[in-house]
Amino acid sequence: MHEQRPSASEQGVFRGAVITIDGPAGSGKSTTARLLAARLGFAYLDTGAMYRAAALLGDRLGTKLSDETSVNALLGKLQIRFAPPIPPDDRPRVLLGDEDFTDAIRTPRIDRLVSAVAAHPAIRAHMVIRQRELAAKGSVVLEGRDTGTVVCADADVKIYLDADIDERAKRRITQRAESATDETRRREEDELTRRDRADQERAHGPLRRADDAVVVNTSDLTIDEQVDAAYRICVERLRARRS
Repeated sequence: MHEQRPSASEQGVFRGAVITIDGPAGSGKSTTARLLAARLGFAYLDTGAMYRAAALLGDRLGTKLSDETSVNALLGKLQIRFAPPIPPDDRPRVLLGDEDFTDAIRTPRIDRLVSAVAAHPAIRAHMVIRQRELAAKGSVVLEGRDTGTVVCADADVKIYLDADIDERAKRRITQRAESATDETRRREEDELTRRDRADQERAHGPLRRADDAVVVNTSDLTIDEQVDAAYRICVERLRARRS
């Protein structure tokens, strides 16, 4: 496929922009955000990976989320940074100290733990500060649950991706290279429903669509079509915003 890239006239429109892509698990936001950032030559920030890294470290440390001292000990060790991918993988690496957490944070156990960690107010406040620091220079695509509502509420472009739950479940199963049996699909749909409820009902940074976000249902779209749709939205919004 021929990728549409910014023309010479559009490059000035895009320069310095902050673009947020939010949505539930399995909606395609991570891949879309990563590929859109690559197409634009922008930085890419996966905020969900940061919470997953916190969940993994907290699990290793035996952190009790109800214990302030225990949480503070976790925050003191939570020095997350990103590094360039190692081909053929195109995901930025997630590092904690010298350890690469990129694969370890993408497991069913972390899937179950991350919502509670992400809902903790002290952990969330710590993360939002760091995320805003990373986004401050602009020319960045952020993705997560609250990037357009909390982290960068004044973003130049806000996109909200969604998809039918059966399609989201199928994608998650494929990501883990599992067999898509009736049992695995039901299990994944139940887990996604639980995560959606936890993310939507938490008091701090809940999953919701920003009032000025453009909604894209990705159920019947390929990845290329999702990225193209996001690109077109950015062109339209940035031209209108900066005209």
